Amino acid sequence: MLRPHLLAALCLSASFLTGCGGSDVAASSSSPPSTASNAPATVTTPGAPETPQADPAAVNEGAPGPRVLLVVVDGISYDTLRQKLAAPELLDASHMLGSMRIAPAFTGGRNGTLTAQRTTFAPGWASLMTGVWVDRHGVAYDSDDQRIDTTRAPSMFTVLHASQPAMKSGVVVSSPLDLALLASDVASGAITSAADCSGESTCVTEKASVLVSTGYQFTVAQYSAPAAAALTDGPGSGGYAQAVADTLAQIGQLTSTVARRQAIDADEDWLVILTTSAGMDAFGTASGVQATPNRTIFIAGNKTLPGLPGVEGATPEDESQLQVLAAATDIAPTVLRQLGVQTKPADYGFAGMALQSSTELRQLGAMAGADKRSIELAWTLVGNDTDVQVFRDGQPLAALPAGTTHYTDALDEAADGDYTHRYTVAAGEAASALTAQIAYVKPTPLAPTLANGLEVYYPLDSLPALDAKGGSTLTPWAADADGATQVDDGFVSPWKAHALRIDSRLRGADGKGGYRLQMNHDVTTDSALGAFTLGFWVRSDESCSQGTSFGGTLLANKNYDSGSNAGLAIGIFGNCELRFVLGSGSARAENKGARLSAGQWAYVAMVVDRSAKTMKSFTLDPVLGTQTGSVALTDAIIAKIGGLGTGLAINEDATALYYQRNAAKAPPGALDFNEFAVWNRALTSAEITSIFKSGQPLSVLQP
Repeated sequence: MLRPHLLAALCLSASFLTGCGGSDVAASSSSPPSTASNAPATVTTPGAPETPQADPAAVNEGAPGPRVLLVVVDGISYDTLRQKLAAPELLDASHMLGSMRIAPAFTGGRNGTLTAQRTTFAPGWASLMTGVWVDRHGVAYDSDDQRIDTTRAPSMFTVLHASQPAMKSGVVVSSPLDLALLASDVASGAITSAADCSGESTCVTEKASVLVSTGYQFTVAQYSAPAAAALTDGPGSGGYAQAVADTLAQIGQLTSTVARRQAIDADEDWLVILTTSAGMDAFGTASGVQATPNRTIFIAGNKTLPGLPGVEGATPEDESQLQVLAAATDIAPTVLRQLGVQTKPADYGFAGMALQSSTELRQLGAMAGADKRSIELAWTLVGNDTDVQVFRDGQPLAALPAGTTHYTDALDEAADGDYTHRYTVAAGEAASALTAQIAYVKPTPLAPTLANGLEVYYPLDSLPALDAKGGSTLTPWAADADGATQVDDGFVSPWKAHALRIDSRLRGADGKGGYRLQMNHDVTTDSALGAFTLGFWVRSDESCSQGTSFGGTLLANKNYDSGSNAGLAIGIFGNCELRFVLGSGSARAENKGARLSAGQWAYVAMVVDRSAKTMKSFTLDPVLGTQTGSVALTDAIIAKIGGLGTGLAINEDATALYYQRNAAKAPPGALDFNEFAVWNRALTSAEITSIFKSGQPLSVLQP
């Protein structure tokens, strides 16, 4: 979705740069110069908020040294830009653009983790400006009430100003919200000059060129005409093609200003970076989903950046290809490295790394340990032959041998609860940081009452899967396509064994996939049964690839094309959200909002109480903790809980054709299941919690 502020008429003014629709308003020449080199004055444009005005006399026009021009152009994909840069005759005065080296990169954080953010422009812009994801900068949507959380995510302007207060930085934007997100930096003087051009590309070029020409060390120019044209006319239209050509011509003029300065003074060391805030889908929109096209952005530069992988590489096709690339969060540390800002590893807070580094430290991730009392860190490392340092909350934690790519931090917290720690890993010239959260638990025993009413129990330690209670069968839905394998469950010894991985991509000749549980006593269809509980451990893949905006299915006895169809289902949606739903055929009752942490074991339970007319959901996650929901049931829904009556489908719906019908919207994939159980009663919250906290299999309760 295009940012609503693209067409807004909010006008901001700062320094000698002011603009509303491209107009220029000069600061009064009779105003006395400031006595402090960075003390901002203010100038007010009618209808606009006040913003700081730099003292023009304080602008250093001739000092040599490092310079950065960061150009952010929204609405152009990696493929489109690569094609345009290969045809320089389309670009007027763009010799610097034509020589740029371009690489695909990614935005949006990592699906199913604390870093996952909407792939729209404002969150993406915030990541470019701060070098962190939404878990730190806090900008979740494209709306006027959003602001960067400067207490947790200082922008690169703040960092630069604190380190080198004499340096001048300026921002010229086409989209008002982008400037509004930086309001605190403008107010503090960390941004010396700011201008809003309200959608006018020519205005952006002119005002940014003034900053470059007058010696600003750091200039940011943001263009949005291609994004507006893509939304209005579509990415295949002539209007869009013209907007792209015109915008690149404007950028070419701006980079030519840089080239002229370099020609005059070889001591000016310019880094020019071209990037975008978000990728686009086939309809030309930044829709916010975690699909590969929406996550794919680009980074182009006039210099060789050793840490920039995939230069001139192919467009990524899936998450695995994206994750090895550079990220939007690499921009801020790269800019600051160019401008001479040095950060001690213990104080390093960026999720990305400086691309000038010959060492590549990427894919830093954190998982809660299987014991729920430790945090496991992992990363990839290329080109380093020195020790690896690990810091927790700014304090040294470990010095590891060169080449080490993992570390387990054994925690000793005072009590159960959610705990958050900031980790930084540094190796050679590179560093990366992240926030890790854990739902910490002390050891607790399994509730012995869980043996009561247990009708179906699959340890899933071997194939074929056998019900320890002997009351059901669990088999592939398609006899000619066994889509399951055994995998190490990773649980804590002495219960460490196996789990069942069911891959819905492996389908029979009739197109059916997944597994089917058929109970001798089907608790979902027994209307005389007052209540029942379904419970199991589940683990997504490392990127929660089945979690899409359309929704996949973990478990169902219904046709899940609609949640209102008769029966029950547990679906998996974008950012690993679980939805527990019961339908009557025309209406539904649903618990939404619980999330899984990608690649980690969570315990999931659905408790249906016909007598109390409620459905309760439990999602106990090692990072996000206990998430519960409760919804009232109508008589019509209660009468239809049994769904199609063909059994419970696992990693499918009860037609076994859900992923075949909806492959384009809900891609199939693998999910891991363990300790699948059915009770003929409503488990209590305490009983369910004991399963999660103990980590013990139900087999310890069996005679």
